[in-house]
Amino acid sequence: MWRFGLFAVALMSSLALPPALAVQPDEVLSDAALETRARALSKELRCMVCQNQSIDDSDAPLARDLRLLVRERLTAGDTDQQVIDFLTRRYGEFVLLRPRFSAHTALLWLTPLGVLLIGVLVIAFARRQRVAPEANLTPDEKAQLAEIFRRPIDGSSGKSL
Repeated sequence: MWRFGLFAVALMSSLALPPALAVQPDEVLSDAALETRARALSKELRCMVCQNQSIDDSDAPLARDLRLLVRERLTAGDTDQQVIDFLTRRYGEFVLLRPRFSAHTALLWLTPLGVLLIGVLVIAFARRQRVAPEANLTPDEKAQLAEIFRRPIDGSSGKSL
């Protein structure tokens, strides 16, 4: 029982700790408006090392370099779009966590829609094939089928249809 208590205390104390922030104090700009823009941009840019994290969340040295580069460009007077364009020219569309729609990213954006349409068509085709038309039955077969439906179901006999 004491092990459970010890585990609970360890779990609660770990949850009470603030999350580790990747942005180091020496990176923070003194101008609050520029720092807010830098953080917003950093959340949109992919860490080239971690690949599934923004540079704002990553502790990788390259992410730090990119954060500093973003702040340097903003301090030099670049707009947010100019910073994004600069990094895209330098690293390609992969640096963006949400790639733009363009000719070379169209497949990325349109594939889910294509898969959905194919799925709908497959389901519609399967339903159409599953329905057996009654017109293909001979008169004798129709009579036999009507007789089967008229018979009472006897659960005690163990016979199944």
